[in-house]
Amino acid sequence: MPRAFSELTFTPAVRAHQERMGSAKTYAKFIEDGPQQGHQIGPAEKAFIEARDGFYQSTVSETGWPYVQYRGGPVGFLKVLGPQTIGYADFTGNKQYISRGNLDGNDRTALILMDYANQRRLKVLGRVEFTEGEAAAASLYPESAQAPAERAVIIQVEALDWNCPRHITPRFTEAELRPHLNALGQQLAQLQAENEKLKQELTKHT
Repeated sequence: MPRAFSELTFTPAVRAHQERMGSAKTYAKFIEDGPQQGHQIGPAEKAFIEARDGFYQSTVSETGWPYVQYRGGPVGFLKVLGPQTIGYADFTGNKQYISRGNLDGNDRTALILMDYANQRRLKVLGRVEFTEGEAAAASLYPESAQAPAERAVIIQVEALDWNCPRHITPRFTEAELRPHLNALGQQLAQLQAENEKLKQELTKHT
């Protein structure tokens, strides 16, 4: 765990609970001696981020309630714009604007990016900026998207953390399964052809 992430998330209340549960010494090293990096997007993070077709985004309301929203789109709709910057075109949805309104009052956000098939997870902490209008989102808009964009969303990353894969249940998208299904389909077609050939040969000998 990089120091940047632990410094933001290991609050006094969190550290007190770690002390009560016996894990304080284990995690103290991440604050005291953890790697300084942790807010920079490296090659591994860039490849992972831009391969996602969705992510979970959390915000906090004026009343203190957290709110989690799923953001989805074509693979690559979430773009790395710099070593500490990611962005995406915000598509038109149901127009409740809960996340959007929350971010007007508190620009902090936390993202969880999942790769269920390979049991990988990346957490991102950052601050959000908006530029309203479809024209502003044009440079971030993926060609294969089906919905219009309402704004450009820019996230200035303050911390990143590759999270433990334990308890991530593997799940697979249609795109991930398609090569395997195609191979099975070819095998099935071959077996059916061989079976038909055997039936014809049997018919000749009866």
